[in-house]
Formats: sequence, structure tokens, C-alpha cells
Amino acid sequence: MTWEPQGEGLQQIIAILKESQSPDTATQMAVQMKLEEFNRYPDFNNYLIYVLTKLKTEDEPTRSLSGLILKNNIRMHGSNLQPEIVEYIKHECLQAVGDTSPLIRATVGILITTIASNGGLQNWPQLLPSLCEMLDAQDYNVCEGAFSALQKICEDSAEILDSAALNRPLNVMIPKFLQYFKHSSPKIRSHAIACINQFIINRSQALMLNIDSFIENLFHLSSDEDHEVRKNVCHGLVMLLEVRMDRLMPHMSQIIEYMLLRTQDSDEGVALEASEFWLSLAEQSICKDVLAPYLSQLAPVLVRGMRYSEVDIILLKGNVEEDDMVPDREEDIRPRFHKSRAHTIKSTQEAGAGAAGEDDDDDFDDGLDDDSSLSEWNLRKCSAAALDVLANVFREDCLPVVLPILKETLFHQEWVIKESGVLALGAIAEGCMQGMIQHLPELIPYLISCLSDKKALVRSITCWTLSRYANWVVNQPHDQYLKPLMEELLKRILDSNKRVQEAACSAFATLEEEACTELVPYLEYILKTLVFAFSKYQHKNLLILYDAVGTLADSVGHHLNKPQYIDILMPPLIDKWNLLKDDDKDLFPLLECLSSIATALQSGFLPYCDPVYRRCISLIEQTINQEMLCKQNQTYDHPDKERMIVALDLLSGLAEGLDRHIETLVANSNIMHLLYQCMQDVLPEVRQSSFALLGDLTKACFPHVHPFMAEFFPILGQNLNPDFISVCNNATWAIGEICMKLGEETKQYIRLVLSDLFIIINRPNTPKTLLENTAITIGRLGYVCPVEVAPFLPEFVRQWCTSLRHIRDNDEKDSAFRGMCHMITVNPAGVVPDFIFFCDAIASWVNPPQDLHQMIQKILHGFKTQVGEENWRRFVEQFPPTLAERLATMYNI
Repeated sequence: MTWEPQGEGLQQIIAILKESQSPDTATQMAVQMKLEEFNRYPDFNNYLIYVLTKLKTEDEPTRSLSGLILKNNIRMHGSNLQPEIVEYIKHECLQAVGDTSPLIRATVGILITTIASNGGLQNWPQLLPSLCEMLDAQDYNVCEGAFSALQKICEDSAEILDSAALNRPLNVMIPKFLQYFKHSSPKIRSHAIACINQFIINRSQALMLNIDSFIENLFHLSSDEDHEVRKNVCHGLVMLLEVRMDRLMPHMSQIIEYMLLRTQDSDEGVALEASEFWLSLAEQSICKDVLAPYLSQLAPVLVRGMRYSEVDIILLKGNVEEDDMVPDREEDIRPRFHKSRAHTIKSTQEAGAGAAGEDDDDDFDDGLDDDSSLSEWNLRKCSAAALDVLANVFREDCLPVVLPILKETLFHQEWVIKESGVLALGAIAEGCMQGMIQHLPELIPYLISCLSDKKALVRSITCWTLSRYANWVVNQPHDQYLKPLMEELLKRILDSNKRVQEAACSAFATLEEEACTELVPYLEYILKTLVFAFSKYQHKNLLILYDAVGTLADSVGHHLNKPQYIDILMPPLIDKWNLLKDDDKDLFPLLECLSSIATALQSGFLPYCDPVYRRCISLIEQTINQEMLCKQNQTYDHPDKERMIVALDLLSGLAEGLDRHIETLVANSNIMHLLYQCMQDVLPEVRQSSFALLGDLTKACFPHVHPFMAEFFPILGQNLNPDFISVCNNATWAIGEICMKLGEETKQYIRLVLSDLFIIINRPNTPKTLLENTAITIGRLGYVCPVEVAPFLPEFVRQWCTSLRHIRDNDEKDSAFRGMCHMITVNPAGVVPDFIFFCDAIASWVNPPQDLHQMIQKILHGFKTQVGEENWRRFVEQFPPTLAERLATMYNI
């Protein structure tokens, strides 16, 4: 491997490396062009590695940059490089692992990992043995450089290191790393733990064989003074808790005591890593038993961790009280994600008072999103999340410990401490609700008074905490709590501080969801406030305001459809609508908001529907056309499909709200042709929204859907794939809606969908919503084509009955049960083995329509006659007593 650079080439490359450090954009562009030109010369990469590893006369930033350019070249063109060049680069890298400069060592490490992950470790067989050998070097730089490279390799290639493909190098590496836990240099100790930590979660075999030695060595390091070492020790223990709890159990009390200390570490990174331990422990069944003795020590530590640090306050501009006139910087506006429409059915077991829904976690973090500069995970959020999960584990049992802390903090003179108390009170809301109820009559009015605190950060956290108790507030006499809370929150929506505006809007949206129609008496006042905010808000909060308006429409529904409300609400929204261009991201939240309003206003939206409908069609057309251009010509940008998804969803909202009034709009547009293309889009979210719209159009104006059945049915059948839950769910629902309109004509298409629906209903772990929709659609297919579906009853009847026993009485349930009765009439033998499940399902009706009631009664009495009195009596004896009583009273049998 003898390669020498030419002087002139070297000079050119050094000049370009110097220029590339210039802040000037034009220079940067020229540098890019030059680099692309250099890339045509095969030995350009030799020069780069030479500058990085050999050219000690140059300054370090220039040498490091040379290495980073080389890394990008290998990433982009690694497979096209000549083998001898790659060999030269590998050789030079290994020579330079121990460079005296930490920056150069780190760059070489990055380069080594890039080559290894790009070309595969198996194509560099001498790499791992060479690096492991260097760990024994007397020279600290060599040992540290090798370890740094190994740590990056372990991070990038944990899976392959544990596979047979490389002859299981971990069997040698892990025992070797363990020897370095006692090394004199903290940096080396830290690398050694970090390397092994990579293999915990995947339960790598080599680590599991050495697990006791690993844990013993971790404990040995518990008294280490170095922050990085401590951080890695905590991180290791947190992961072991999930993977090898059995091995930690004998030492659990020492571990908890250690973590209590580390949670109070002066280094925030260590404290944060240790706080994760409580989140992890809360998920383990033993949490309550092992943690109970320490709760009185832990709770105050967590609440202390919730305080804003001085740095936080500076970053959050916590001392700037009024900023509502300051425009937002574009980079502070975080991307929003549109949640596509999914068709769900109301069950009888809706989440009741204070019950946790599926998405409660986001709700928790949302309240704590102080600011984009702090939106990453930090000690304050982790401590609050830990108190939240522990409150859910200990429930009321933690109040004797937490209440005294709240008394001390909530009424504190120092605002930072008071603020942490308000946050803690919000954090325990879900877990301790029952025990807190007796204190709420005095706490809620106090919190409402905190909404006028002179510190903006106290006002904003108070909004969030109050939203966590909204469910209780709504269920008390209105004049006492709901009315004052609503009035104060509406004032905060117009606060002079942007963070408070944001928190108040989010809290108000939660209050709307909890209060629903209870807000109707106050609608005018609410609407006037929200509309005033439209004229006052800067960019970022405007987007949150749309959400609050949309949620209001969802919550009060048709009560919004009064001329005086429409006149307040619609003009400012339509003004915004007219100002926004088609490619403006702000159009999305406005479309979502209008979708909710259209559904709520129903015919009241008619005056506004024409331009809104046309624009949605245009957004879909533009996206489809742009994608076609993109396929023909690679240089075109891929379209942003989100605007198409939001437009499809708004059209669904229009179809649902306007119902048959949408007919003329549909008749005068090419919506069906567009829908045909959207239903075949590669993106699942586009298909999901397309099928939702197909179902809504079927309900609203089927004559326009009817001519496309032969094209649409095969596509619906292809999308009955439960790996894409939401797509499958909406396609299933749409099939059910279509067959109800299509009637007997469904026969010719039924084989395209039936077997897939049977697979879905019998699949283990199918989500509840999908099961219910599938059962309803099978029932509806049985309603229109009983002769075709009834022979398959034994394949699905048991699952069908158990899926539908929790659904509220409604039209969908009605048609599904009629279908089941038709099928049983055609094939009574098909239901016999599972008849008890049928009895259980029909008992779930509160008051079935009279003719359905008669059908069911006829089937029950027919079955009883068929088997005879004696057998029927034995059969009923297997029922739970409540079921037998219910059937007797409902169907006098």
C-alpha cells in the first residue's frame, strides 16, 4: 500500500477545504461544484484520507472536514470505489485510530463505522480483532480511539454482531469489555459500559451468559465520580429492569436507593437518566411492593425535579410577560400531523368519568410542551411523567405522601416552586382522582384564581392542570365551577403572552370535549372570544386556535346551526380561507376545522359549501397531476400528499354534514374519477381517507357511486388487509354501506370480499373497532344476500356475536342483526353449536325495533320447539343468571 500524493493536487484540495469553512453561500455553492468535479478522479478519496491521517501540519478542523467529506463519499458512492482505494482507506484508518488529537480520533471512528456499515463487517474481517487488540495498547490515545470506534460499531451493528454471520465475535468482545470497567480512565470505563449497554435490549446471548458478572461490575461502579460513567450505569440498570428483572430482584432495595441519589445528581444528564428508572419500574408488576417503603423519599425528589431551572427560564424567556405582538419565527412552528378519518362505532362501554382513553399519553406530554427550544425530553418532563405513572400505580395510597408536598408548594411565595406544585397537582390527576375529589371544591377555585397570576409560566401550567380535572368540573353545578372556569380560560385565550394563549386554547379544547352540549348556553360568548383571537394571534397559535374551534363544533354538533352563531364564526374563517394559497401549510388545520364545522352545521353550511368543495377537488387534482409528472420525469419533486388527504377528509365532512344536498356538487365534478385514483394510491393514509369518503358519498348520493361498482369492488377487496388496520377498517365499513344501497345486486361482487372478512373476524388480536366494523359488514352482506353468506355461519357466528355485544343500539347494529336473523332462517343448523353466543348478543339490545324484536323472538321460540322443553331447560341452566332473566323479560322465553 504505497500511495503518495502529488504536491499540486494536495494544494488544490487544501484550498477547497479552507474555502468550504466560509459562511458565504455563494462560496459554498462554488465549493459543492468543485467537490463534484473532484469526485470524477478516483484517487480524490486517497487525498482526503491522506489529509485526515497524515497531514499533521494542517489545522485540525480542516483535517477533520476532509474525513467528513470522505465519509459522505463512501456513503454515496461506496459500492463504486475501486477495491484497492477502499483497502488503502481502511489501512490508513486503522493506523490513525490513536491520533493524538481527540477530534481526529473521533473523525476516524466515524469513518470506520461508515465503511463497516456500508460494506458490511464481514467484508472487513480484520477490523474487530485489530480494534480489540488496540484496547490493550499502553498508549491511552490508541486505547481510547479504538474504544470510541467500537462503541460506534456496537451502536450501529448490534444485531449483526450477535449473529452467526460473523462467527459470534461478542463471545470474545463482551468478556473483554467487562475487564475495562475497572480501568483508571473514566472515559474508557464509560466506553466499556456504553458498548455492553447496546446488547441488553436484544438479550444478546453472549451478554446473557455473562449477565451476573455484568451486574456485579455495574454495582462496583455505583460509587464512580464521573458523570458519563454514572449516566451509563443508570442507563444500563433501566434496561436491565425491562430485560432481566429476575437478576436485579435480590438487589432491588440497593438499586432503588442508588437511583434515588442519582435522581438528585448535580449533573442534569445523570438525573434525567436516573428518572427514567421510575418510569420503567412503574411498568413492572412488582413496582408497588418494592417502591412503597421509598415513596415518601421519592415523591419530594420528583416534585423538586419539576422546577424550572434558571437556564430553562432564560431559554423560555420566562421573564418576558407580554409578547403577543411579536411575530413568530417560522422555525418555531413545529410540523403538524393530520389524523386521517377512521370510521368508529360507539360502544356501550365508552370511557367514562376519568377513564383513560387510548391516547392519554400524548395529552400528558402536550401540556408540558413548554416551547420548541425545550420540546425535547428533559428532567422536568421526565419527573412529571414519573409522578403521573406512579400515581396510576399507587392510586389513593400515594396521597398521604403527596398532599403535604402540594400544600407546601402550591401556596409558596416563590413562583418557581408554586409552578412546580401546580404541575404536580396536574400530574396526579388521573391516578388519584377518587382521592382528590374531596379536596377539589377548595383547589379548583384556587387554581382558577392562579389563572390571573402575574407570572405567565404559572398561568400557562394552571391551564393544563385545570384541563386534567375538567371531567369533575363538568359534573358539578355549573355556576359553581364550570362557568367561572370557562370565563377565566376565555380571558387567557386572549392573554398578552403567547405561551399562555397556547396553553389556554389546548385546555379549552379538552374542556369542550368533556362538556359537549353543556356549553350550548355559553356559545355566543365562546364564539366571540375565539373569533376575536383570530384577529389577535400570531402564526403559531392561530393553528392551535383552529383546533379549538373544530373541537367546539365536534362537541356541540347541530346546536351550532343557528344564524347568529354562523354569522359570528364563518366570516373570519372564510377570510382566512381566501387569503391562503393552495400550497400554504396553514390550509391543512383550517380544512380540518371547516370539516368539523360542516359536519356540525349540516344544511347551515350550504352557503359556504360551493367554494370549499371546488377547492378540495382542485387540491386533489393538483396532487395527482404532480405525481404523474413526477413519474414521467424524475427531476420533478414528489407532491406533498398530506393536502390531498386533508381535502378528502373535508369532502367526507361535507358529505356527512350536507347529506343529500351534496348531490349537485358531486354531479358537476369529476370526484368519482379522482376517488378511483386515490383508492389505488401507494400511501395507506390516502387510501384510508378515500374509503371513508366512498362510504360517506354512498350514504349521501349513491346514484353517483353506483355506476362505478365493477371498478370499485375489486379495489375494496384488495384492501381488506389487516396489516394496514385503518385502511382495512374504512374499506370494510364502505363495503357495508355500499351493499345496503346495492341490495341483491351485491351478489355478483360478494366473492371478492367474503373470505377476507372471515379471516379478519377470526384473527387473534384484531383491534376492537375493526372487529366491530367487520361483524357489521358481514351482517349487512347476510342481510342483502342471505343465501350466499348463510352456509358459512359456523365459520364466523361465535366471533360475530362476541364482537357486537357491546355496541349501542343504532342503524348499523340494526341492519347487522337483521342480516343474522335472515341467515339463521336460511341455515338454522349453522348456529346450533354457538347458540348461547347468539342469545348473549341479542340480550345487548336496549330496545330493538318491533319487527326485529319479532324476528329474534321467532328464532328463540323455534329453537326451543326444535330441542324440546327438557333440553331447553338444560340449555338455559348454562346461562349466567342475568342473561336468563334478561331474555325472559325481553323475549318472554
